[in-house]
Amino acid sequence: MEDPELEALRRKRMEDIQAQQSNQAAKEENARQFEMQKQSILRQILTPEARDRLANIKLASPEQANMVEMQLIQIAQSGRLQGVITDAMLRDILQKIIPQQREIKIERR
Repeated sequence: MEDPELEALRRKRMEDIQAQQSNQAAKEENARQFEMQKQSILRQILTPEARDRLANIKLASPEQANMVEMQLIQIAQSGRLQGVITDAMLRDILQKIIPQQREIKIERR
């Protein structure tokens, strides 16, 4: 002897929850596919040493590594890249992109 309104509300709530779960799953799948495409492009444009350096940067500073990855991909997609990026070239790019840290000197008086 359940109330039909209550049953309708429960059914509606269950449908909402299932829709949210499917949306979340779709977003996760899109993010996973985007990451796979990004890694594939980086594999094509970076030498193994440069990929290792970028991986080390990603461990230390994920947001800066992501910024560098996106800029490298944009360079490659725009056609401004004339081959693969070596470790030395990546170091030059990183010096230009990542701001230099200021040296802090403490003087005792």
